[in-house]
Formats: sequence, structure tokens, C-alpha cells
Amino acid sequence: MQRFVKGSRIFIIFAVMAVILVIYTASLYKMQIYDQIGVENDLPADTTRTYVTLSAARGAILDRNGELLVSSVPSYNVSLLRSEILSSENPNRSILEIIQTVADYGESYTDTFPVTVAAPFAYVDMTDTQRSRLDSYLEYFGLDADISASDLIVWLKEHYKIDFTSSLSDTRKIIGIRYELECRVIMNIDEYVFIEDASQELISILNEKKLPGIYISTTYTRKYHTKYAAHILGYIGLMDSDDYEYYKNLDYPMNCYIGKSGVEAAFEEYLHGTDGYKTVLSMPDGTVVSENITKQAEAGNNICLSIDIGLQQVAEDSLADRIGEINEERDADDRITGAAVVATQVDTGEVLVCASYPTYDPATMRENISILNSAENSPRLNRATQGMYNPGSTFKMVTALAGMRTGKVTRYTTVNDTGIYDVYPDYKPRCWIYTETGSGHGPLDLVGAIENSCNYYFFWVGDTIGIRPIIQAAEDFGLGSVTGLEIYEEAGHVSSPEYKQEQLDEDWYAADNLLAAIGQGHNMFTPAQLANYVATIARGGTRYEMTLMHSVLSSDYRTVVEEHTPFISGTMPSDSEYISILQEGMRAVATSGSAASVFGNYS
Repeated sequence: MQRFVKGSRIFIIFAVMAVILVIYTASLYKMQIYDQIGVENDLPADTTRTYVTLSAARGAILDRNGELLVSSVPSYNVSLLRSEILSSENPNRSILEIIQTVADYGESYTDTFPVTVAAPFAYVDMTDTQRSRLDSYLEYFGLDADISASDLIVWLKEHYKIDFTSSLSDTRKIIGIRYELECRVIMNIDEYVFIEDASQELISILNEKKLPGIYISTTYTRKYHTKYAAHILGYIGLMDSDDYEYYKNLDYPMNCYIGKSGVEAAFEEYLHGTDGYKTVLSMPDGTVVSENITKQAEAGNNICLSIDIGLQQVAEDSLADRIGEINEERDADDRITGAAVVATQVDTGEVLVCASYPTYDPATMRENISILNSAENSPRLNRATQGMYNPGSTFKMVTALAGMRTGKVTRYTTVNDTGIYDVYPDYKPRCWIYTETGSGHGPLDLVGAIENSCNYYFFWVGDTIGIRPIIQAAEDFGLGSVTGLEIYEEAGHVSSPEYKQEQLDEDWYAADNLLAAIGQGHNMFTPAQLANYVATIARGGTRYEMTLMHSVLSSDYRTVVEEHTPFISGTMPSDSEYISILQEGMRAVATSGSAASVFGNYS
């Protein structure tokens, strides 16, 4: 009996839940579908229906510790709805009134019609998008593709029935708006965003005037919470025709903002989100009767970078301060114009610091773009990933490994540094210490040569083993190849006879072996490559791909969508003994050798 009663109660509970679900579903249907149909059926025949995009919030960018770097904040766009404007009593007059209202409040609006704003009319320098739209427009109306700008203005004035009493200035303004509205239909692109990030004052007056065709929508703009890491963060911008060829396959609308550089571009598909849509029913006078959301917008995911913004700040400030100090002591033509710092997590390949000098404020980059682009010291260049430099003495561990691999060099192979390498009568390079003391380091073994950064010793190694083992060792360390970073980086190149012949049409000489052995000649690598090379030595010969991604979080921060998994891009298991010797030499550099004055106090 008890089992029967218990079963009856469970049945009753499920039955009640089912009834509630049916009632809820029916109510939802009534509100969203039935009532909407009823509203539409009761409206006059001249009611217009417009489909409006609901912008998705772009995901935030944070550092590895959750410090907010970039976020999306609400802003307001003013869109013009073609059907409402054309349904008004005098569309051209309505357009002029809208333009005048905007002008009274000192705001600008979007006008991409590629003809000058004043007579004599001529085509402006067009972007790819402007060219594509104009071509589509001319083709749609059967106009000559080579029609002159002035003839096009005459045709458009007649086509849009612009009153002959209108001034040339007003005529051009009306044509610009009519053209924008028409392109949306011809090319099947989203609504015409007339003003982006409009002020509250302008929105208020537009609402008060109830001008036809005005629609205010909420969108999002990027807000920067740091002035650091500008080269890493990148920026977003309106996609061009080349971008659209790729992103159309991902259902992006043509007039969409996307990441254009840095991690904004690298992680675009995580950050972007999915726009929603709603149907707006309105009367000819612009009165909105109803709005019905047909698809909710979905915010993008959030990216946690591998960067530690605190370390990044220290690196950027230190770069600027130290370079300033050095340049105060130098002549104008000998000053440092750029530098970079890269620090990586040895056991994961994650980049902790990626600093480039000079830098800029990412929040004001768009406004200052022309100044930044024309600056002599190229502040927009990310020297950490795009700058290619001679590695100098940092390359000597490559030469050391190459020597040990051949068997011609061991841990205890000793060379007497006399200061001048005088093996060749016509080329006698010097060790760096000779210029300071007039003599060499004297006898050094391999670890001692690394400790003291002895050029003479590595001249001898390069001369003894030749260039091929050095090239192979450099490539095994990943030098001359991209590191795997998600942002744009240069590959650089290893000094070789083939490179010299191809680039300079010159033969390879013994002197080239000597220069290459100490990181000079045609060895050109990025600071990011060098950081990964040194990290590979620290790991004992295992090379990881570098990354700027720590993790991806859901839009509500509740779920980890993806975490970085270290990816091994190369190993040197047979070199473990040699790598330990390199580690010994590098430690000696920091504790008692050529870098002891800087690192000697570190434990």
C-alpha cells in the first residue's frame, strides 16, 4: 500500500509539472507569436517591417591572473531604416532634417559615397569596400562602369527626384544617404548605421523629434583598462572585402567589426560572439508599434592571456627608463631607437612578457594612427616578434653545441685567447676584451669561453667545424623559424652560403664562418625566437611552441572553454649531456662571468 501511495504521489508531481510546462509554452507562444500576429493583423497596410541586428558583446581580454585588460562597454548607434524613410511624405526632406539635427549637435555621420562632398565633383580614393559597393550599384541600375562623378550626380539627382531648388551641398548630402540605403538592398547587407557611439544628448533630441527612419540600438565599443601591452592586444576595425571573403564562411555580416591585429585578430573567433536579430514594426511617421526578438545575441568568450600585466608594466617602464639613460650619454646619431624584452614560462611555452619599445597607448591608437604611422622610430612595430636582429653572443651556445656534436670540441677543450685571431693574413678579428685591455682571455675551456663570452674561442670553433654543423644546431633550436605565437611574427634566417648567394649574390668565405659562429654575419632572429631558444636549453633540449593563450572562459566566466596545453615542437634527446654543459656555462655567465654585474645577486 505504501509503495502504491508513493507511486501515486510521484505521478501527481510529474502531472503537475507537465501541466505547468504546457501552460508556460502556450503563454510564450501567445506572447511571441499569436499576439504578434494579432498586432500585425490590426495594423494599417502601410506599416513597415524592418529586421534589425542586435549586436553581440565582444569577449573581454584578461591577463593570466584575471586582470581585466580590454572589455566591451555599451554604446548607442543611430541606424536609418530605409522602408520608413521612403514611406514618409517627403523622403528627401526627412533626410535633410535628420542631417541638420546631427550637424546642430556637432556629430558626424557615416557617408561612404565615393564622390567629393563639394563641386566640382570627382571620385575620391576608394577603399576596396567602397569600390565593390559602387560597382554593384552601377551594375544594378545598368549604369556605365566608367561614368564620371559629375554625370553620376546628375543621374542620381533625377533618379531620387531631388528638388531643383536644393543647393549642390544639400543635393550631395541627400544622395550620400540615399546611396547608403540603396546599397543595403542591392548587396543584402545589414542596416545602415548612420552614427556610431552617439551622444546621449543627440539621442534625446532625435527621440523628441520623432523623425522617420531613426532607430536607436545598443552596441558595444572596446575599452582599454591598461596602457601597456599595446602591441600584443591589437585593435578591432571594420572588415574590408578581403576580410569578408574569409569571414563570410563564418556567417559574419559584411559591415562587421573584427580583430585587425594582435590577439584581437588571433583570437577573433573566440571573442566575436553571435549577433541576434529582431523585427521592428513601425508606422510611416516613425512610431514604433512593436519589437519582437527573433534571435538573442550571444556574447563572445573571454580570453585569458599568458601575459602577466604586472611584469609587462615593469618591462615596458624599465625599457623606456634605461634607454633614456643610455641616450642621454650618446650623440644624436648614435641613440637607441628601439628595443624589446620577451620572457617565457620555461615549462609551458607561455609568454609572460612581450614588450616592445617605443610603444603607444592602445586606447588612443585609432585617433593617432597617422602620427604613429609616420613616426621615424616606428612605434607600431612589435620589435619582440617582428624585429630581426643579430643575436650576437647569445648565439654562442649554438656554436658550442655544434662543436660538441662533431666531436672536435669537448667540455675541456682549451683554446688560448691571445686577443687577435690571426689565422688568416687578410682577416684578423679581435676578441671584445682586446679593445679594453690590449690582450686576450688567455687559456679557456668551453665553459670558461661561454662564461666570459670569448669571441676568440668561438672563432676557433667556427673555423674548425665549418658552417654546416652550426646551421643544423641553430635550426634544431628553432632559430630562423616562427615560434608558434598566435600573433604575426617574422621567421628570421640563419647565416648560410645559400642565403648569402641568394640575397647578395656573393660567395661564402672563411671569414663568414667566424662571424656566424659569434652570432654576427647574416644571422637575424627575433627576440621571441631567442627567448624560446634559451628556454629550450633550460628545459634540457625540449622545445615548446610559444603561446599567448592561457585559457578561454565562457562569456559568463563560469566555464573554462579551453586551456593551453604545452605543445612540443622539437627535442634533442641525444644532446642531453651537451645541453647540461651549456647550462653550466650559462649559469657561470650570470654568477661570475660577463653578466655577473647584472645578475650576480640573484639566487
